[in-house]
Amino acid sequence: MQKGGYIYIMTNANRTTLYIGVTSNLPKRIHEHKTHIFKNSFTARYNLELLVYYETFERIEHAIQRETEIKKWNRVKKETLINSFNPEWDDLSGGISNY
Repeated sequence: MQKGGYIYIMTNANRTTLYIGVTSNLPKRIHEHKTHIFKNSFTARYNLELLVYYETFERIEHAIQRETEIKKWNRVKKETLINSFNPEWDDLSGGISNY
């Protein structure tokens, strides 16, 4: 059985910092970011609680490849990707199912 995956981008209220992650359970992982379950994590330190972008993959390996690709991009290219999917940079976490 194949395990699916997601890549996602989180930011803070001022949109000054971006975090790109990969997970097999997006609702659970976003909940962990929003509740700062890992107190010393990058997302907790910079208060990254807004899900502004995500992609779904049938295989976790493809999600990991895409995460690696996007992490190499410069800030402008990442912003263009977010704008193409979510031009207002709204928090998309309300639109994903609970885990």
